[in-house]
Amino acid sequence: MPDFRRRSHEPEWMDDDAVTAQEFAACIEDLAKVNTLTLARPPTLAFLDRAFAATPPERRLTVVDVGFGAGDMLRALAHRARKRGRAVRLIGFDINPRSAPVARRLTPPELEIDYRTGDAFAMAPDEPVDLVVSSLVTHHMSDAGIVEFLQWMERKAALGWFVNDLHRHRFAYHGFTLLSAAMRWHPFVRHDGPLSIARAFRRDDWDVLLARADLLDIAQVHWRFPFRYCVERTKW
Repeated sequence: MPDFRRRSHEPEWMDDDAVTAQEFAACIEDLAKVNTLTLARPPTLAFLDRAFAATPPERRLTVVDVGFGAGDMLRALAHRARKRGRAVRLIGFDINPRSAPVARRLTPPELEIDYRTGDAFAMAPDEPVDLVVSSLVTHHMSDAGIVEFLQWMERKAALGWFVNDLHRHRFAYHGFTLLSAAMRWHPFVRHDGPLSIARAFRRDDWDVLLARADLLDIAQVHWRFPFRYCVERTKW
């Protein structure tokens, strides 16, 4: 039983380099289904809507998604932009080379999403970015890595950034354990899902991390149903 007073640092199975490409693909495809069922995307889509409302309709926004997995968030962003009649340039970064083949296979070519393998920190300094988003990624990072990530987003994103991740809570942990068993999701999902919650955050964790990144006074932390914290910085 995890100690919910502090973040777990137990490694997740999907982060193991020994995982085969087939196992990894099955895992992240099931995670995309999890994201749909657990309403993971609406907070990030609402952030994009706010950016659209705050910018001229003719402006094409460049959005970077860090840790795209199966690409489901970027596909949702593409569909939302089309629905709003807005032009966007969508770029995804994932450090795991097994993600991009899955995301490309699941993405219709007309969506024109640029999936890249590697560290987003290595983006060319002169490549313009309006918004940076990440969904269910920061719990994979160490505290020091999160602080570095927050500072990088603050430097890189001209209009703002948005972090969407889990709330570390006993009910969410046990609830997901039961749900994943009932849905017969991939064994990796059934193992890593509750562990992701144990590795995730409470409000005071985000306050400490934002303070370390010198962003506490300019970023907002919001709780969103069901059991997630979103950290938002707007510059428009």
